[in-house]
Amino acid sequence: MTQTRTIRTRAGAAVAAVGVAALVAACGSSGHSQGAASASATPASDHTLQISVVSGHDGRYLTGTGGRAVYLWVADGRDLSRCTTGGCASLWPAVLTKSRPSAGSGVKTSDLGTIAHRGGERQVTYDGHPLYYFAQDTTRGMTEGQGSNSFGAKWWLVSPSGSAITHRGSSSAASGAGGTSTTTSSSGSASGGWG
Repeated sequence: MTQTRTIRTRAGAAVAAVGVAALVAACGSSGHSQGAASASATPASDHTLQISVVSGHDGRYLTGTGGRAVYLWVADGRDLSRCTTGGCASLWPAVLTKSRPSAGSGVKTSDLGTIAHRGGERQVTYDGHPLYYFAQDTTRGMTEGQGSNSFGAKWWLVSPSGSAITHRGSSSAASGAGGTSTTTSSSGSASGGWG
């Protein structure tokens, strides 16, 4: 009888030790997993977006994430985007942020702003112009959207002063929505009805 109690006590102690070890391992691994999940769950758009200035064959113009050129669309109104859905939004995705954008060298902080955009994010504006990327600008330094007439109005690079750069450097402007190539001159207008 005494031998049976000793065996049961030792077996119980062994089970308890294994249980404690499993619990400690689970807690340690759970804490590590939560930290990894938290770090990886932070999307890139949560980081502060910086608008910067670069020089290229079209002059000095604004860029966003990864040095990608940003554009304004003359069909927009002041602090009003009219390119929000369908093919327009696919070809000309809005420059989005979840926090206030920051100004790189040469960018006026006072000209940076945001407007409401679907999905809870904010679209970045500069001097009241909603900003966009061009889907076919796949690398830094590309400005294939410059002078495009897609979706019925011109798309222009944005100068550090906030005005449209209405000329094209040495190459012709991008094709419009219908595939027609256009060349623009410095007489192009970027008023969009508001200046």
